[in-house]
Amino acid sequence: MEYKVLNNGVRMPMLGFGVYQTPPADTERCVAEALAVGYRLIDTAQAYDNEEGVGVAVAKSGVPRDEVFITSKVWVSNMNYKRTTASIDESLRRLQTDHIDLMLLHQMMGDYTGAWRAMEDAYHAGKLRAIGVSNCYPERLVDLCCLAEVPPAVNQIETHPFRQQRVAHENMVELGVAHEAWAPFAEARNGIFENPVLRQIAEKHGRTVGQVILRALIQNDVIVIPKTVRRERMEENFDVFGFELDAEDLAAFATLEDPNFPPIFDHFDLGTVKWLIGDLVRQQQLGGATLY
Repeated sequence: MEYKVLNNGVRMPMLGFGVYQTPPADTERCVAEALAVGYRLIDTAQAYDNEEGVGVAVAKSGVPRDEVFITSKVWVSNMNYKRTTASIDESLRRLQTDHIDLMLLHQMMGDYTGAWRAMEDAYHAGKLRAIGVSNCYPERLVDLCCLAEVPPAVNQIETHPFRQQRVAHENMVELGVAHEAWAPFAEARNGIFENPVLRQIAEKHGRTVGQVILRALIQNDVIVIPKTVRRERMEENFDVFGFELDAEDLAAFATLEDPNFPPIFDHFDLGTVKWLIGDLVRQQQLGGATLY
């Protein structure tokens, strides 16, 4: 395993296992198999509704808790100081742990500054080993990095061969924030597994296209959290440390950047944003959330 040392000294595995869209009923099995394969980074979120399955799997695995790096995320409906504070405690309960290794703000919407203060307090209390953000764009990331008491350690954003996020990556490097990819396989869009450039690199190394994608991102200093419910694919995705891509391979990989590839989740689309904040608005109407 290769590791990324975060800006507070915490070591985070460069390869993890994601459970986005994994049904709650399947999560315990999937995480148990992933841990058996060798994964030590598990990525979940309050909004995924499967933190409980992650917690049960880790507790039953026999792997010491300090060897498992658990990430979760605060959802939009909890985006103020009071609700973020309560939601962190609820996530700890669901995960059956006294600390979460990395907690992210899932979307930078609503009272995210109040939510960040709650994260800082939980960090100082030892409930969170590191804090960060997800889907955070440069102007808000630099704001947090320059003004927050505890700067974000990680920014998890859509990153894959067609959206390599090179400018965002450079910004993160300058700010001391680790770059983590969600959807490293672009959710199988754009014929990614049949892409001729990727297939040529894979054939050169006797590897699969998926392994080439993960290896290229890792070599570009990007943390990856591929998701699957099949053990054989877990094993395949984990087996990416026994080979290296050369400069020619990485240059070919870089050519796959496609400015016309539509975002998987467009945070600049009005309908998408309205959908995302729907939970927050409903909580406000019920008296359970305060905006600003």
